[in-house]
Amino acid sequence: MAPPVPQHVLDRIHDLPERISDLVWRWEARTPTAVAMVDGDIRWSFADLAEAVREAKVMFADYGIRAGDRVMLVNENGRAIIALALAVAALDAWAIIVNARQAAVEIAVAAEHSGVRRAFFTIDASPSATAHAAEQGAEIILHQRLGRIGVSKINDRAVPEPVQSSGAEQVALLVYTSGTTGVPKGVMLTHRNLAFVAAISGGMRGFAPGDGAYGVLPLSHVFGFASVFLGALYAGACYMPRARFEAAQLLDDIGSGITHLSGAPAMFGKFLSYLRQEGRSLGPHSIRFTSAGGAPLDMGLKQACEAVFGQPLHNGYGMTEAAPSMAMTRLDMPRHDGSVGQPLPHVELVAVGLDERPLPDGETGDIWCRGPGVMKGYYKAPELTREVITPEGWLKTGDIGFFDIEGSLHISGRSKELIIRSGFNVFPPEVESVLSAHPAVVLSAVVGRPAGDGNEEVIAYVQVDPANPPAIAELEALCAARLAPYKRPSAFILCRSLPATPMGKVLKHKLAAEAVPLA
Repeated sequence: MAPPVPQHVLDRIHDLPERISDLVWRWEARTPTAVAMVDGDIRWSFADLAEAVREAKVMFADYGIRAGDRVMLVNENGRAIIALALAVAALDAWAIIVNARQAAVEIAVAAEHSGVRRAFFTIDASPSATAHAAEQGAEIILHQRLGRIGVSKINDRAVPEPVQSSGAEQVALLVYTSGTTGVPKGVMLTHRNLAFVAAISGGMRGFAPGDGAYGVLPLSHVFGFASVFLGALYAGACYMPRARFEAAQLLDDIGSGITHLSGAPAMFGKFLSYLRQEGRSLGPHSIRFTSAGGAPLDMGLKQACEAVFGQPLHNGYGMTEAAPSMAMTRLDMPRHDGSVGQPLPHVELVAVGLDERPLPDGETGDIWCRGPGVMKGYYKAPELTREVITPEGWLKTGDIGFFDIEGSLHISGRSKELIIRSGFNVFPPEVESVLSAHPAVVLSAVVGRPAGDGNEEVIAYVQVDPANPPAIAELEALCAARLAPYKRPSAFILCRSLPATPMGKVLKHKLAAEAVPLA
């Protein structure tokens, strides 16, 4: 078993704020001149951040935002979205943080379902937000500290939700899922959900004052917002936002004080590919922690990253409905396999069988979670909430996995993505891991396709380096050497790109329609 989690990390649950915005006032009082954020050439102290949040609160009030309103923030990462999101929290309104790279129809669906009072667009940080603002006929204002902000027309029909005094009941974020199933849902995350993940997940990452957290994960995704940004804020560290991931930009930023680098596996894969193509190396840097999340991490990518960064690439497990972190590998116990680590302190994880009873170590079953990060529920969908949260508070994740004898969790895949071939179970991540070991493969996604005999075929969509695409025969040989016959793809479809969320999670339900063919 692993050694005990340090007591100072365990104790963080006793120091959670009632509102996530309270963290700003906490650090303004403690270290007002310490650097809170570096956004390009602009550096904000904690006193600057606090003042920006107060100014944003005044702006929201001037535009008719009330406690309990839903406020949509169409953005890409930067100082403006941070101040706006924290100001919404301070007003006891609900923030809907939407990545500006989403399609207009996706944004409209979330706005209609949630009953948004107004939408605000961070124009200076995002050409895409500018386009959405123009399409909605938004008023453009110039805020001295936040830059240009687009403000939509007011929705007079919007009805405020009741305000709860307890941070465990008051919703802070309404997160619309990425739609990997094609049916987005509004996940209600409370202040306590988010503060818990910030405190515990940040503590497990070793965040401390003076650290620099690279903020390339979209703040519209709860991994980027709660685990990275709020994790840094809880610890009094500096957050360094970037609107979009660019491999060349990351390499330029490496030596600028970054200590913590977190990203989706696809981001690390593209970064390593860039280094190989350009013949570059990292150079001097202060990075002491790297982690991947948001999608399965294969061993080939993990090992390649560890060789480049000279330290473990930590892994974790989470989902939006758990705000998002549930498990992660330990600083004092790095893994050399694909495990996502042990449950976070104060979080319970269990693998259950068909009878919904816990399974012994080593047996694969459905993963359930219970703890302070589990969502309040799906907005306006009590029946869907009851389908995934039991009366005892267990969240049915929809993932399949098992625990080893050390208590570490291994994720086999999504239950809905399980492929049944000739009576055998095929877990897509296992096949994807093999394909990703090929040096010319950037990303892969494996799906099932119905066959005429009632079975399913294994189909592999493979995003490759277009300058050096592999031959299909090479991929077939790779799979033949490492996979049982029933796991080997029946077809390989080579692509320039795969449809994905801004986090890099492949949208498997869109593959056939949206994968960009190589030729």
